[in-house]
Amino acid sequence: MTMAPESVSENNAADRVVAIGTSTGGTQALEAVLTRLPITGSGIVIVQHMPEKFTAMFAERLNGLCQLEVLEARDGDRVMPGRALIAPGGWHMKLRRGVGHYFVEIFDAPLVNRHRPSVDVLFGSVAQIAGRNALGVIMTGMGDDGARGLKQMHDAGARTLAQDEASCVVFGMPMEAIKSGAVDRVVPLERIADEIISYG
Repeated sequence: MTMAPESVSENNAADRVVAIGTSTGGTQALEAVLTRLPITGSGIVIVQHMPEKFTAMFAERLNGLCQLEVLEARDGDRVMPGRALIAPGGWHMKLRRGVGHYFVEIFDAPLVNRHRPSVDVLFGSVAQIAGRNALGVIMTGMGDDGARGLKQMHDAGARTLAQDEASCVVFGMPMEAIKSGAVDRVVPLERIADEIISYG
């Protein structure tokens, strides 16, 4: 018997989560998106394929540029409006559900799609935990990591976006997600922030 995704109300930003996955070209793409987001929107969880130790520096740099608080995620960190959590290099990250809030689990496990952190691991957990209360965004990157997880999110009722080919450094990850039927809308990089803002 398949369990329905755990769900919360859709009344405010604290009940929703935005999940973003990216790889090659993603550091610049994430900067372009996150620097345009207000502190009032949904909490954000991110997998950017990046080696261990580099994610801390990347998060610190973005934190200085953004209205959002941008952090390298630690196990148990709460997902909340005005905060973006970036999975630490060398570790997987999953969304978990607490009492009235979301938080992240950081854990060691084998590579998935040749990556740790893996977008599929994050997106799959968001599909299960947040269901239709989530927005999934897959951006520039090589390979197919994230396509399966975004399809799980889509099938659980989440809204899903992919960055368009023209604005990607590498179109592999978005292309595979589109081919799998996981994507509701394909948009250029310059419109992704607006789509996230309109989501809430």
